[in-house]
Amino acid sequence: MINFESQYFQKLAFKEEQIEQFLKSALHDLEIARVSDIPDVVFKFSYDALIKLGIALIAGKGYKIRSTAGHHVKILEKLSQILKDEDILVFGNKMRQERNLNLYNGGFFVAEKDSREYLSFVKGLFRKADIITL
Repeated sequence: MINFESQYFQKLAFKEEQIEQFLKSALHDLEIARVSDIPDVVFKFSYDALIKLGIALIAGKGYKIRSTAGHHVKILEKLSQILKDEDILVFGNKMRQERNLNLYNGGFFVAEKDSREYLSFVKGLFRKADIITL
């Protein structure tokens, strides 16, 4: 059983339409990443799709993430537990750290090869969650 700590999560019964909207938004970001040829765009939208997938799957469990320090780490942690995939913690946290370097320190530019690896990883998680079959 997954423990949703009240510091980071609020119990909330979502309607199916709300969860579908979360997934639609995640898929939209994934598509932007897929069609872009700009590595930074591929990376940013892959990361956003990853986080939104986590939010959607957490909502499916009846919880809403609280916007608090460290909430992206918690989303990745719960996504890892939901999909039973420890690589999410490792690879997802690497993405999160690189995103933070770019956002807060202005010092990170992703290489094309890396951006495609991130996109491939995130697409694999969507497949694992039975959201897409790309």
